[in-house]
Amino acid sequence: MSFGQGGSQWSPGGSHNPWDNQWNSTSNQTPDWASLAEQSEIRNRRRRLLMIVGGALATVGIGVAVAVAVVNADSGDTTANGPNDLPATTDIPSASAKTDPSFAPTSAPPPLNPKDFISSSGKDKAPISPDILFPGSQLTKFGNVYLKGPTASTTDCASAVQGTLDKLLTSNDCTRFMRVTYHRDKFAVTIGVALFDTEAKAVKVKTDWDKKSTIVSLSGDDVPTFCRTTVCRTTANSYGRYAYFTLTGFTNGKDMTEKDKAAFAAGDDLSKSTFEQIHRRGQAQAAAAANEQ
Repeated sequence: MSFGQGGSQWSPGGSHNPWDNQWNSTSNQTPDWASLAEQSEIRNRRRRLLMIVGGALATVGIGVAVAVAVVNADSGDTTANGPNDLPATTDIPSASAKTDPSFAPTSAPPPLNPKDFISSSGKDKAPISPDILFPGSQLTKFGNVYLKGPTASTTDCASAVQGTLDKLLTSNDCTRFMRVTYHRDKFAVTIGVALFDTEAKAVKVKTDWDKKSTIVSLSGDDVPTFCRTTVCRTTANSYGRYAYFTLTGFTNGKDMTEKDKAAFAAGDDLSKSTFEQIHRRGQAQAAAAANEQ
């Protein structure tokens, strides 16, 4: 029986399944749910495997890249000890770097030698006289006080000596002879200083001295005549262009002997003082020349 067209149609014998055409247009069978689930699981396992393999390959790639970078860094600098992005060594302060201030090298001249200024008349230009070389009214040496007596100076060197010293001074062109006498107790010492143009001539006079000739004692100013007829002690030495002598004896007419230790000491004291005074003369001229540089 028909109720008109356009309505629902029912097949005899049972109801119509609307999913038939969606799952299988050629068959009226039910879908294989187990097979579909297995295929889906297979696809999921493949996807996970690909992700694991891809991650592993990525990790290996990074490791290789890092290894290559390290090798390249080492091959470029065998002393490399750290990453390549550190600043250059000139930018890193060294632990052993000195922090002391640096100064430009100086070229100060060496100190002048005082002896150079008293070894030739060409340099020894400072004024000189017995009172300049032996200033003051007394001299103290090793605690002993010696009073200063008369002084004398002459260009006739032979007139101030006796024995063979006159010829020795003249042959070496002595230019000046100065004397000064010091006294203490009952003995006195006359110091004689001869000047030459060169050190070599002063040395020759000292070397050729016969040890018997001597200077003439200088008396006056409370110092009686001494060492004219009595035994006295004479010494000779030289320093620079100066030859210097001492004559020591008693002022009471007594002969001097080796037992007279105080008189011997007086002669030694004044000989040493003469050397020091000549050296100071060189020091003063050296200092003046240094200040002019």
